[in-house]
Amino acid sequence: MHLSGKEFAELVREALAEVPPAFRHYLENIIVDVEPTPDSKMCRELEVDDPSELLGLYHGTPLTERGFDDPIALPDRITIYQRNIEGICESRKEIVDEIRTTVLHEIGHHFGLEEDDLDELGFA
Repeated sequence: MHLSGKEFAELVREALAEVPPAFRHYLENIIVDVEPTPDSKMCRELEVDDPSELLGLYHGTPLTERGFDDPIALPDRITIYQRNIEGICESRKEIVDEIRTTVLHEIGHHFGLEEDDLDELGFA
């Protein structure tokens, strides 16, 4: 199943809106992008064997690794890969659910959670 880029981006915005208000201010310096698929150069750098398995990616420094004296940094970035998510889903509902899971998974990395932590929370 495939959605228009506009419709997919709107679903990503809806998933972001589900973040509890108490945590939203921690996301003010994050840019969230939608791209069709990850580029091959980045996959090589990350040692990703199968680019189609990468549904999202957090680029930045987790909050748990920042110090008060750190210089002001560029905004962190989360990228959600539309075609990869659509490729593993068979219905619109599955796409909506996977977008939500992927967005929350990548936000979890921003908060310093590791893959095991995210798996335990149901966001893997």
